[in-house]
Amino acid sequence: MIFNSIEFAIFLPIIFTIYWILANKNLTIRNLLLLASSYFFYGWWDARFLILIFFSSILDYSVGLFIYKAKRQAVKKRLLYFSLIANLGLLFFFKYFNFFASELAHGLQTLGFNSHIRTLQIILPVGISFYTFQTLSYTIDIYKGKLKPTDNPIAFFAFVSFFPQLVAGPIERASELLPQFTQKHSFSYRLAKTGTWLILWGLFKKVAIADNCAPIVNKIFDNPEIYAGTTLWLGAIFFAIQIYADFSGYSDIAIGTARLFGFTLMTNFRYPYFAANIADFWKRWHISLSTWFRDYIYIPLGGSRVKLLFKIRNIFIVFLVSGFWHGANWTFITWGAFHAVLFLPLYLKKHSSTYDNHSNIFFKKAKLLAPLFTFICVTLGWVIFRSDTVSSASTYITHMFTDTFNAPGQFVLFLKPYLVIYIIILILQEYINYKQEIKANQIPEPLFTKFKYARYTYYIILCFIIVLSYPNEAQSFIYFQF
Repeated sequence: MIFNSIEFAIFLPIIFTIYWILANKNLTIRNLLLLASSYFFYGWWDARFLILIFFSSILDYSVGLFIYKAKRQAVKKRLLYFSLIANLGLLFFFKYFNFFASELAHGLQTLGFNSHIRTLQIILPVGISFYTFQTLSYTIDIYKGKLKPTDNPIAFFAFVSFFPQLVAGPIERASELLPQFTQKHSFSYRLAKTGTWLILWGLFKKVAIADNCAPIVNKIFDNPEIYAGTTLWLGAIFFAIQIYADFSGYSDIAIGTARLFGFTLMTNFRYPYFAANIADFWKRWHISLSTWFRDYIYIPLGGSRVKLLFKIRNIFIVFLVSGFWHGANWTFITWGAFHAVLFLPLYLKKHSSTYDNHSNIFFKKAKLLAPLFTFICVTLGWVIFRSDTVSSASTYITHMFTDTFNAPGQFVLFLKPYLVIYIIILILQEYINYKQEIKANQIPEPLFTKFKYARYTYYIILCFIIVLSYPNEAQSFIYFQF
C-alpha cells in the first residue's frame, strides 16, 4: 500500500476514526490498533515481509533487555554483536547477496576460472534498510548507556512498524519516538491542521511534480546518446527535481500522517537545493540517515578528533557506506565517493587552524552563485545515481559538456508548460520557507498564510492539480527500492 493510492485514501480515514475512539481509553488497545494497522499496511505488498519485520522486532526487543540486564561488559558486547550480525546479515542477504555473487563470478572468470556461482531469485523486502537501521540504533543506544530498554513489547513492535514512516523513513531514534507510544494523546486541531497541510503538499510534490518528471527523465536517460547536451542537462535537472519531490514528498506525507495520530516525527529535509555548499547540502538532505551515519559510524571511528589521514578515511567510509546503503550497484558507491571528494575540501578547511566561519562557501562575495554551484555539483552526482552503470553515467556526463550547443532547441520538446508551472510553485513555496529557515520539527507554512481566503483557494488549486495529474495507476516512490 502506498500513500498516493486509492487503497490508502480508504485505509487512513478508517484507522484515524477508530484510533481516536480508542485513544483516550486504553494505551494497550491503542498500540495494538497501530500495530495491527501497520502490519496490514506493510503486508499489503507481500505478507511474507511480515516475518522479517517481526523477527527484527522480537530480536532487538529481547537483545535490548539482555544487554541492559547483563553485568559484564564482555557479555553486553557479545549481545550487541549478535544483534548487528543478525540484522545486517538479513539486510546483506536480501539486498546484496546477488551483487557480491555476480561480482565474484565475474572476477573468477576474468582470472580464467570456471565459475558455478549462481544468483538467487530474491525479492527485496520494502523498507528493510529503514527499519533495520531503526532497530539497530535501539540496541546500540542501550549498549552505550544512552537509553533504557522498554518492557512493553506491544509499544516496541508498534514503534518499529509504525506505518507512516515504516517504508521510507524518517529513520527515527527510539529515544524520540518510542516514548510517544507510552503516552496518552488527545486530539489536537493544530497537529491535525498542520498534518493535513503536509499530506496535501507531499501529494502535490509526488503526483504533480515527481510523477510528471519521471517519463521525461526515463526517456532521456534510456537513450542519452541521441540527445544534445542541453537536453541531457534538462534530463539531469528534472531528475534532481524528481528525486527531491518524490522523497521529500514521502517524508511530508509520513510526518503529516503521524501528526494526525498525535505523533511527532523528525524533519527529514530542509530545502537542500538552497544549500550554500555540499556540507550544507548534507545537513539538509535525508537528515535522519546522515545523522544516523554520523552518530553510529563517523563518531565511533574517531570523527574529527583523529589525525588528518584518519579524518579523510572517516569521511570516505561514511560516504561510501551511504552510497552502498542505497543499493547493490557500483553507481551508488561511485556516487558516494563523488560526494566525499566534494565534501572533503570544505571539511578540511573547517577543521584547519585558519578556518573562518564567514568563508564556508565557495563564493564568499557571491552568495547567489554558491547555491547554484552546489546544485550543479549535486545534479552531476544524481546522473551517477540514476544511471544503470558507471560507464553509462560517464558517457552521459561527457555528452552534457561536449555536445552542449548541438540542437539547442531540442530540449524544448520536453518542456511541458503545466509541469513548469508546478515546479515554479514548488520553488516559490520552498524559497519562502527557506528564507524563514524553519527549524526542526516545525511545519512550513503554506503560501498566503496571512490571507485566509487566498490560502483556502491555494489548497483547492493544489487538490485540483493532484486530481488532474493522477495517473491511471499509482506510481511507487523511488526510495522504496532502497
